[in-house]
Amino acid sequence: MHGSTGDPGFRSTGGAVRAPSRGGGGPSSGAGRTGGLPGLAPHRPAREVVTVVAEPGLVVEDAAETFCGAVIRADIREVVLEDAAGRRRLFPNKPAAFLHEGRPATLVPPQRSAATEKAPQRSASGSRRVEDVRARTALPHRIWVEGLHDAEIVERVWGHDLRVEGVVVEPLHGADVLVEAAREFGPGPDRRLGVLVDHLVTGSKESRIAEGLRRELGPAAAHVLVLGHPYIDIWEAVKPATVGIRAWPTIPRGIEWKRGVCEALGWGDERAGARRVLSAVSSWNDLETPLITAMEQLIDFVTVDP
Repeated sequence: MHGSTGDPGFRSTGGAVRAPSRGGGGPSSGAGRTGGLPGLAPHRPAREVVTVVAEPGLVVEDAAETFCGAVIRADIREVVLEDAAGRRRLFPNKPAAFLHEGRPATLVPPQRSAATEKAPQRSASGSRRVEDVRARTALPHRIWVEGLHDAEIVERVWGHDLRVEGVVVEPLHGADVLVEAAREFGPGPDRRLGVLVDHLVTGSKESRIAEGLRRELGPAAAHVLVLGHPYIDIWEAVKPATVGIRAWPTIPRGIEWKRGVCEALGWGDERAGARRVLSAVSSWNDLETPLITAMEQLIDFVTVDP
């Protein structure tokens, strides 16, 4: 107990010992009470902490009782839960950090059984995972994405596939430099280039840049494929529920989109927001369909012989 009488959670009996009442059964006798000293709550033994294997689908609640959902994935560092509405939240995997059937619980990752080891494994993109294969020597073909955050999300979902195929993904650092960079790259039959562009919609700056690229490259444009998605930024191509929000906020024109999102959601600066988004993405299920479709087509373009 705390020794300060100013603590609202502490009630003092005054410090003096009261003599028992002459009529017997004085206030210190505990008659009619649950036990313990008057004015003090009865002692409650600590609840036992159980250890539960965090199999996918296991329903638990965080210890603070703010979120209840099924386990999507779990490792020794973190646990991702999904509630009935499809919202996902990431929690540190600490001892007694969850409640299972009302009891404090420590979650442990499931061990891979022999049967699981033999079963075909899937990569984060949903393709069949190829085990015990070294990354292929990089092909001359390339896939460019607009920025570092785009490259990180692409690596998180398609990294295994790209290493097996020997495809390198490079950040372009903005669509504005696409024409100059593509001219320097020198695309050709044995040197194909795929480009993933944000906000590729009719009338957008990105669509005008892509059209200008085709005119600038002439016949070499046949060896370049520019695809994109309709979202302002690749963050917006992450399903809102994946990062624990109902919808991505609308940011007024004139405000840099990522900065506006971080301010609207209370995420701190852009670097903190990027860590939050990247840590929430674990597979293609966390992404919107237009981004998935564009990436799959770009990978085919630079790996499948024409």
